[in-house]
Order: sequence, then C-alpha cells, then structure tokens
Amino acid sequence: MTIPENEKQPLKDLEEWEEDLLVRYPDPETSKTKAEYRDYDNPQRDTVREFYRLNHKYQTYDFVEEKERNFLKFDKKEMPVWEALEYLNTLVDDSDPDIELDQLQHLLQTAEAIRADGHPDWFVLTGFLHDLGKVLCLFDEPQWAVVGDTFPVGCAFSEKIVYPEFFNDNPDLDNVNFNSRYGIYSPHCGLKKVKMSWGHDEYLYQMFKDYLPEPALYMIRYHSFYAQHRENAYDHLMDDHDREMFEWVKLFNPYDLYSKNPVPPDSEALKPFYQDLIARYLPPVLSF
Repeated sequence: MTIPENEKQPLKDLEEWEEDLLVRYPDPETSKTKAEYRDYDNPQRDTVREFYRLNHKYQTYDFVEEKERNFLKFDKKEMPVWEALEYLNTLVDDSDPDIELDQLQHLLQTAEAIRADGHPDWFVLTGFLHDLGKVLCLFDEPQWAVVGDTFPVGCAFSEKIVYPEFFNDNPDLDNVNFNSRYGIYSPHCGLKKVKMSWGHDEYLYQMFKDYLPEPALYMIRYHSFYAQHRENAYDHLMDDHDREMFEWVKLFNPYDLYSKNPVPPDSEALKPFYQDLIARYLPPVLSF
C-alpha cells in the first residue's frame, strides 16, 4: 500500500500524541473529570484528530499483515541498543513546546521511577526500552503506523476506541469476516490469537519475545491498548491468563504516562547502570 506523503506526518512531533494521552488519561491526583478530558472536539487537538483519522482509515487486517511481512524480518539495520536509543533521539522536534525531553530522557525518567519503587530489574529495563520500537519512524513509516492507541483488527472496532467515527472509512468495516463482535476470533480465545493494529508496541514485542519475562512482554505489547486496560472493551476476547498479565500492564502504565519531569535525568551518569542491565537480558547487537 502506498501512502501519500501528506498523510504520513499529521503531528508536529510524536510528543503531540503523548500529550494527548495525558489529556485523555490524566493523573488520578488531578481534579479533571472524565467529561473534560474526553473532549475530543477541542480545536487545539486538530492534528491529533487528523492523526487518528488516518490511523483508523488505514489500519486494516491486510495492512497489518503487510507490515509484519516487511518489518518482522528485522533486516533494516543492526545496532547496539544504546546506539538505537541515540538514533531514536533524532525524532525529537524541539520547535516550541514548553517542556521538551528527548526520547532517551523520557525512557530514563520512566525507568528511574520504576527503579525508585523497588521493582525487579527486568521491570526497570522494560520501562527503559518500551518505546524503542519508535525507530520505525526512521524507516520512513507514517506516524500513525508507529504510535497511537492500539486495537484488534479482524473483528468489529469498539466504540470505546478514541474517535470511533473515523473507522467509517476503514475497508474492514464492510468485510463480513471482520465486522462482527468476534470477527475471525472466538469467545475468550486469548490475545495470543488476536492480531493487533500495527505500531511500535507490536514491533518491539516481536523483537524482544525471546529475551524478556512474560509480564514485560505484555507491558510492551499492550501498553497502548487503552481500549482494554482503561475501558475493558475487549473482555470478550481475553482469557484468564490475559487478565492476570494485564495487572502488570496496568501497573506499568502510570510510570509511562506520569513520570515526565522538566528536569532531565543525567543520562551519562546513568549510562553504565543501564548498559549493564541491557547486557543481562539482550544480545550486544539487535537487528531492526
């Protein structure tokens, strides 16, 4: 599928999507109501609306399969993890936000918050690497196929997904195999049998699935699956094991969303600790 150039990058930068998440899912300590933070008609977020219009139009079952065939060969580039993180930093556009942290700083803040709470080392590493799949943007992937709320394809799209009206342009809506509640799946079949929309979550899960503990893999694969871990929209596809593992996803999510701080961490001082942590779990060079 060829995507027009003007439909690849509707956001100024990837941080716009993450800032929108904070509007939709604010820190529970704040007083903002659900009605206030789900005000999607706010004109200040026109770029986010356009982002999701494209995401919901193009994220079809066939599109996901096409991306899997292309990217899960992991034949684009070979890099050590730290080099990949520095590579990821080229995504940052610091044109004018009030607080702008590069990708490495966000990952360090997430990991350091997890570490401060005494969680296991694999959990800390997951916080540090959970967004590494955003390197997809550096392989000329459109933003809406890298970030964004994720959801199952191959079955009906839930009304609990952000901007559900934009699915009206998705060809799968007219496919009788895909447009029912269960689609090609069966009740409580388990998410291991469910194909998710394409993005950095699925890409990184597939890259790390032989290296990290299962709770870490659930965190990576489903941390953008807000329709489920915030709205419970796909309980009918989950099995008991998924529900057990999603407790880890829910534990991880606040660290990802609410750990940002305007004071950047000292990446050079922390680098030896995280290099050692990476070496405990991952090979010295990764294939992307």
